[in-house]
Amino acid sequence: MFDLTGKVALVTGAGSGIGRAIAERFAKAGAKVHVGDLNEAAGRETVELITGAGGTAEFQQLDVADETSVARVAAATGPLNILVNNAGIGHVGTILQTNAEDMDRLYRVNVRGVFSVTKAYIGAMIERRAGSIINIASIGGIVGVRDRFAYVTTKFAVVGITKQLALDHSADGVRCNCICPGRVETPFVQARLKEYPDPEKAYRDMSATQLIGRMGKPEEIAAAAHYLASDEAALVTGSSLVADGGWSVGK
Repeated sequence: MFDLTGKVALVTGAGSGIGRAIAERFAKAGAKVHVGDLNEAAGRETVELITGAGGTAEFQQLDVADETSVARVAAATGPLNILVNNAGIGHVGTILQTNAEDMDRLYRVNVRGVFSVTKAYIGAMIERRAGSIINIASIGGIVGVRDRFAYVTTKFAVVGITKQLALDHSADGVRCNCICPGRVETPFVQARLKEYPDPEKAYRDMSATQLIGRMGKPEEIAAAAHYLASDEAALVTGSSLVADGGWSVGK
């Protein structure tokens, strides 16, 4: 089920966390995976994990905020069957605690990055009349999240990009969907927890925001991406798949 044999995929931000889990899952399902990441050591580690398990993967050093880097990687990989725009960054603060540089930094990666990478690949998908684009948004693209002004702004934009791509190009054979995770226990979140005076309490508080009483796992988001990437999801386009452990139910 959800066989990806013969498919070629690029996962951005695949050096750790959700991106790594998606890359590993796609490779296990038979896809050749291009592991895109700015961090070479982390990206190559993902490749080693995949090839060590018998999968096929190549590392592509990619800065989604740099169009020259995007063009270089697009030339190296050739056409794709599956594109996962996962690379993203965060910022904590209300509008009063957010300056123009913060907004520009998040926009360049979270919004402009999705635009640049998608534009580099969608033309070939349209020519072949086949392709699945999956954007990793956030529950912060569906509802507001306290003290995350810049982050929520960009993730609402990712949801909008997803819907517009689906509207414009579903008839061309290209499906576009996004996943909106809640809190997921990634290396980024683990590092953030260490900044709190009481990391254990912070962990419990973060987990409690979700009705299931825990944070998600990267592998659970990867499972959702696997479905959306597969031919079994042929009817699904323009969708925002919410995987938030019930967080948004009470919002």
